[in-house]
Amino acid sequence: MLAVARRVPLPEAVPALALLALAVLAVGPEPALLGLAWLALVTPRLVAVDLAEHRLPDAIVLPGYPIVLLTAVLHAWVSPASLWPLLTAGAACGLVFLLLHTAGGMGFGDVKLAPLLGALAAMTVPGGAPLWIVLAFATGGIGAVAVLARRGLGARMPFGPPMLLAAWAVVALA
Repeated sequence: MLAVARRVPLPEAVPALALLALAVLAVGPEPALLGLAWLALVTPRLVAVDLAEHRLPDAIVLPGYPIVLLTAVLHAWVSPASLWPLLTAGAACGLVFLLLHTAGGMGFGDVKLAPLLGALAAMTVPGGAPLWIVLAFATGGIGAVAVLARRGLGARMPFGPPMLLAAWAVVALA
């Protein structure tokens, strides 16, 4: 873990620590903190890469799957919640984004990130997954208006930052 911390540039370390503090304040010493700690570490890098390159790298997103799955199992084990609603919430979020991808409106990196954020939102707040989707599209819509006003029709906007902002908004509501 220390080797990973050494590779995080300072401009990304500060927001990652702030997000980690938000997660600790929101959920405390609950299993969800494991998944949120991973999310806090990768959020600044994902935002930076998506804004610069319009992609969410598999090398950053895919390691989240075993972490979020372990987090969900631990969450279900120590709380009265069942594992299946958490996994279903993540899968449903992924399916929504996959349908949008096949319709041509969403990148595949967004599709791969959606189940992770949906499952973490479901662990954090009851009804968190649908709330996360609504907030992601609301913040994305606001961003799209700004991009259209600045760059005109045909402009592209990365959707990873609104997805991540919405996930952290759900955490803040916990």
